[in-house]
Amino acid sequence: MDKPQSENNEFPPLSFRDFSTAFAHLSDSELRFSFWIFRMMNNQTLTRFFTALAELALKWNLPIRWAVKPTVFRVFCGGETIFESLKAVEKLGVNQIGAILDYSVEGQDKEIEFGKTETEIVRIILLAKENSNIPVSCIKVSGIAKNSLLEKLSSNKELNDSERREAGNLHLRFERICQAAYDNQVPIYVDAEESWIQDAIDRLVESMMVRYNKERAIIFQTIQMFRHDRLEYYKQLIERGRREDFKIGMKIVRGAYLDKENSRAKEMGYPTPINPTKQVTDDHYNTALELSIENIDWVEICAGTHNEESSMLLTELMAQKGLQNNHPHIYFSQLYGMSDYMSFNLAASGYNVSKYLPYGPVKATLPYLMRRAKENSAIAGQMGKEFSMIVNERRRRRHESFEV
Repeated sequence: MDKPQSENNEFPPLSFRDFSTAFAHLSDSELRFSFWIFRMMNNQTLTRFFTALAELALKWNLPIRWAVKPTVFRVFCGGETIFESLKAVEKLGVNQIGAILDYSVEGQDKEIEFGKTETEIVRIILLAKENSNIPVSCIKVSGIAKNSLLEKLSSNKELNDSERREAGNLHLRFERICQAAYDNQVPIYVDAEESWIQDAIDRLVESMMVRYNKERAIIFQTIQMFRHDRLEYYKQLIERGRREDFKIGMKIVRGAYLDKENSRAKEMGYPTPINPTKQVTDDHYNTALELSIENIDWVEICAGTHNEESSMLLTELMAQKGLQNNHPHIYFSQLYGMSDYMSFNLAASGYNVSKYLPYGPVKATLPYLMRRAKENSAIAGQMGKEFSMIVNERRRRRHESFEV
């Protein structure tokens, strides 16, 4: 994540409405393809229909690769393998944007599959060491352990003999991955997950932070700010890091499981961990950014957000603190295929930017694609905004061609 710092006056001023910069990486045919995909996804009825079809296809084990790979997979994923994804990595790198290769295989429940995932993540780390366009790696802990095990560990329930062996294997896998990240000096972002398995993940991440984050942040925690307790958790973790002498790496996101969290809380009769309104979540997110900049000597952050206001706020906080645009402790990040108008303009203005670049077999990445479709449909105006940006760029290009 270390890049030489440059003087801010070398960069153009930031604007999220500079469409020529935002979409310069797309040819006219690629832009037209994105137009049709986002036009479809902007229709919530169609999105719900195709998501339901995908869920049925998974349930009945139907062959749908032929329909998914050339459409939504092409827009939101890098490929089915690491090497198939390198074309997207290189294209992002040309535009000064890093790629976070995200092995997005979900729903596994066998030890042999968890071992394969560990091997794949270590491969990403080794590749990142040699490829400057891949600044960090990432891991989803539920990719190397059963959700049922993580839930029991989080609730501190007694494990049976088989579960104790599985827990031991989980710890060994996670330690080996973190050791590889440390040995190769490639930071690793650990994704946040559902609240009922998050406590076990927190303990794993914190134990590795204590071990490996002595000189810089190698192990990164993730906090979902739609949870009412995460801002206080972040404050306490910074205090602990200073007290126990380990650096804090933090990816800050709004959250990915809102409906799921509220539904489970209602069904099981406990208070929801989710903030009462989106405004509270926005306030917590922005406060977390302020807290980060106040402690930037001790904290390294990735602001994972598609929210313009929060991204602009972070640039303002950096300027107020006198920090260079490309300060090595601060990254902005968006999902591949989303918010290019933010990512490419931030990068053009000299900020550190990365894109989460999912990859994996089409069928295995379907849960990821369905979750993104549901999340983006649930965010008021998100798909409409993405679509309107593409429409504006197509209009700009047509006008430009007429002038010529």
